[in-house]
Amino acid sequence: MKYKVIELSIVTDEEIEKSLNEWSSKGYVFESIHFVVNESSRRPKMAFLFFIDRKEINAIRDNKPNQNL
Repeated sequence: MKYKVIELSIVTDEEIEKSLNEWSSKGYVFESIHFVVNESSRRPKMAFLFFIDRKEINAIRDNKPNQNL
């Protein structure tokens, strides 16, 4: 399985939503989000969004892994 990873250095709900909508419209399915935090602050300083290509998911469902990925 190949992932698309997006790094956000501005971690706000607006930026996360913008990235989720942008990459979902490009055919990627959201997998997870991971935050990087400072010990001195509870606010995340970075976020990483993980996506999977919808074509690859469909190929796996059809039991035909895409050899080009």
